[in-house]
Amino acid sequence: MKRTIMIAGLGLIGASLARALVTVKENTVIGYDVNPYTVDFAQKNEIIHESSSEFKTAVQKSDYVILAAPISESITLLNEMDNMALEKDIIVSDVSSVKQSIITTANRLTNKQIAFIGGHPMAGSHKKGVESAKPHLFENAMYVLTPTNRSSDQDVEELKQVLLPTRSKFITLNAEEHDEMTGVVSHFPHLIASSLVHQAKNWAQTHTYLPNLAAGGFRDITRIASSNPILWQDIFYHNRQKMSQLLKEWITEMQTLKKLLDQNEKKEMIHYLELAKNYRDGLGSADKGAIPSYYDLYVDIRDQTGALANVTQLLATHDISINNIQILEIREGIMGALRLSFSTEQVQKSSEAILQQHGYETMIEK
Repeated sequence: MKRTIMIAGLGLIGASLARALVTVKENTVIGYDVNPYTVDFAQKNEIIHESSSEFKTAVQKSDYVILAAPISESITLLNEMDNMALEKDIIVSDVSSVKQSIITTANRLTNKQIAFIGGHPMAGSHKKGVESAKPHLFENAMYVLTPTNRSSDQDVEELKQVLLPTRSKFITLNAEEHDEMTGVVSHFPHLIASSLVHQAKNWAQTHTYLPNLAAGGFRDITRIASSNPILWQDIFYHNRQKMSQLLKEWITEMQTLKKLLDQNEKKEMIHYLELAKNYRDGLGSADKGAIPSYYDLYVDIRDQTGALANVTQLLATHDISINNIQILEIREGIMGALRLSFSTEQVQKSSEAILQQHGYETMIEK
C-alpha cells in the first residue's frame, strides 16, 4: 500500500529516520526543514524522495507526519496542524526526548483528523546534522511510543508498521514514567557533565597545566557536555520539574559522600563504591541506551614515524570508519597506546581481528 510520510526536521534523528523509511518502495518520504541547506543536502543525497518549503502543503499531502524538530518547535508545528483544514486522517508522531509537554498539547487538539502518538527513538550519535544521518542508527534501539487520548490501539500498530524499517525495539510508556527514566539516565548526566567541566575550568585558573591532565579520562566522562547547548536547554526546560527533583536528590547524595570523606569512614566508602561498581557492571551492554555508546578498541603502537598512519590506513583498506581516535600515551622510544572508537560492536571486533592479524596487540575493555 502506497503511503506518504512527511518528516519535519532533518537533523540527525529526522534524517536518519528518513534514510530508513526511504528504502521501502511503498513509501514516499517528504522532507521539511527551515534550513535550505539541510533540505538541499537531503534531496541531493537521496535521503528523501522530495522536499517541501511549505509545512502546510507537505502535511496536506501526507498520511503520516513525524515531527523531528526541537521540542518547543515541534509543539508549535503540532498547534499549526490543529488549525489546518485536512482532507484525510493523519497519524502524527514526534521524536522528542521529553514527552509530557507535547502529550499535553496533543490531548488538547480539536482537529478530529489528527491521531497523535508520542515517540522517542532512544539512539543518537556524537555527531549531529543531516550529514551524519545513518539508516541503521536505530537498529536494536528502544523506541518508546506514548499513546494519547487522540490515538487508538490500531493507530499505534499502524505507526509501528511504518517504523519497522528502523529495526527498533518498540515499548509503550506513559509520559510521566518516560520523562522520569530519561531524566535519570540521559538528561541529568548531561547536566552533571557540564557542571564537572565548569569545576575544572574554575580550577584551571589556579593550575594552568590542568587542561593537559584533563585530556584523558576526564575528557571521556564529560564528553556528553559537548552536545548542542540550545537543544539541551530546550530539553532541560521541558523536563525541568524532574531535573529539579534529581538535583535535590543529587545534593543530598553528595552531602552523604562528603560525610564519608570528612569522617574517613573507610568501610562505608568501600561499600558505597562496591554498590556503584556492581550496579554499573550489571547494566546491559548489548542494548542501545539513552546516551550513545562508544565501542572502543585499545591498540599498542611503538614510537616511530608513521605508526598512527599505518593503523588507520590498514583499517581504511578494509572500509572501516573510525568515529574517534585518541593518542593515550606516546613517550619517546617506548610503547604507546591508541584508543579507537567505532559506531558498532561488530565493527569494533572486526577491527580488532584485522589488527591482530597484522601483529598489533589490542584490547577491548569489558
